[in-house]
Amino acid sequence: MAEKRRGIWGTIHWIWIRVGALAGIVFVSWSLLAYRATSEAREALKSDDRVEVTDRSDHWLFAPRQGTADVGLIFYAGALVDPAAYAPLAHAVASRGYPVLLIRLPRRGAFGGADGALPLTRAIDATLGVPGVKRWVASGHSRGGKIASELVRTRAGSLAGLVLIGTSHPRDFSLANIPIPVTRVFGSRDTVADEEKVRDARRNLPPDTHDVRIDGGNHSQFGYYGFQPGDWPATITREEQQRLTLDAVLSALGSLSSTR
Repeated sequence: MAEKRRGIWGTIHWIWIRVGALAGIVFVSWSLLAYRATSEAREALKSDDRVEVTDRSDHWLFAPRQGTADVGLIFYAGALVDPAAYAPLAHAVASRGYPVLLIRLPRRGAFGGADGALPLTRAIDATLGVPGVKRWVASGHSRGGKIASELVRTRAGSLAGLVLIGTSHPRDFSLANIPIPVTRVFGSRDTVADEEKVRDARRNLPPDTHDVRIDGGNHSQFGYYGFQPGDWPATITREEQQRLTLDAVLSALGSLSSTR
């Protein structure tokens, strides 16, 4: 009888493991569709008279056509989000003279694609192909902020700044003693990386970290993709939230540039 019960519980355990795995696969598959870049974002992947956009397989390079600054931006997308959803921000930054590397993650960061050394080495390798840039700032949205923080932690000598957007990272390690400026941008209606978590994470950052709070901004509108489950609706437009985010990024880059 005991062996029979163990057999029944073993079968139930086996079933639950597979149901959980299937649910995870379904969620990731749905997210890959829901978090696709909008058509407006994909338009920003095209070159124009101010910015040349080059697809280099594991990243896009947004290069100013004139007056390139000596500071550039490395940007990581949020987990499962199509990195092209951040093309409008990257294009806008580049149009002001700052080169941008928009990094692609394997499987958009799903199933371990955001972990390990690969996302970090991709970024460092990509910087070698951008002449004239002496300093780089790491940045990312949501889970991308964790990768940007990890890049700063492991490649401190290669980075000149950190800009964290809509993220409560770093949570698992401290950057409190890093000798580079840090800017954080977060929305008052972001309930994915909510304000309380963002403020709790401040203990892992330098005391002079600069916070930019966007009133009415949420998590989803830091990129150009669909509405993210668990988020609150924003009370400002995506365009306004993007403008305020752009201002914060440009301020961080401008403070490090000797040509601006």
